[in-house]
Amino acid sequence: MTKRVFSLLAILVFAFIFAGVAGGYSERQTLSPLARHYLTAVPQDLGGANVVTGILITFRGFDTLGEVAVLFMVAASVGILLGGSPAQDRTNEAPRPSELVENGAKIILPLIFLFGAYVIMNGHLSAGGGFQGGAVVASGVMLLVLARPDTGLHQGFLSVTESLAGVIYVVLGICGLWFAGGFLDSHILPKGEFGSLASAGAIPVISALLGIKVGAELSVVIDRFRS
Repeated sequence: MTKRVFSLLAILVFAFIFAGVAGGYSERQTLSPLARHYLTAVPQDLGGANVVTGILITFRGFDTLGEVAVLFMVAASVGILLGGSPAQDRTNEAPRPSELVENGAKIILPLIFLFGAYVIMNGHLSAGGGFQGGAVVASGVMLLVLARPDTGLHQGFLSVTESLAGVIYVVLGICGLWFAGGFLDSHILPKGEFGSLASAGAIPVISALLGIKVGAELSVVIDRFRS
């Protein structure tokens, strides 16, 4: 009885706190000086229509590199903990998927991969980018392994692809230090015409590398968890 009363009091306290926070919230009516700076700097200086992608890939490129490194360590840790032959224990013991999943995957899978590629390549123009597109591609891989449990992903190919994308990513960052104004500076390539696919300097290339790297790493994690 005492525990229930304590739990109820705790819930009421948290409800009171959250109600105060929600009640006192009001949207900012004017842009802050920092937001105004980035809203003008990204289109003018970087040539990117998507301000968020320009900030993530160029202005805070070191943070993005750290996030990718964390994802790599997660994939490596999962591989170590769940290591072994990827093909083992994938015999007839695996239950067959339903007819809806199996037939639906044949139609949806190409659309998922196409949409993932679109999100990656258009991240500098609209909502999306390497991380988001890589996650979309990995979701397609998850549907693939659900619809076809006997499908084996080539771990060596995924590892080489992920590592190569990471190396090129760092090399582009160093090129920014050498040929432009800083690490991952997108000015190593021409800005191009604003709003076109070939614009925003090296941002589309960096975004594509991030998409490849994230998609490969998440695919490895998905495959390891079913091994």
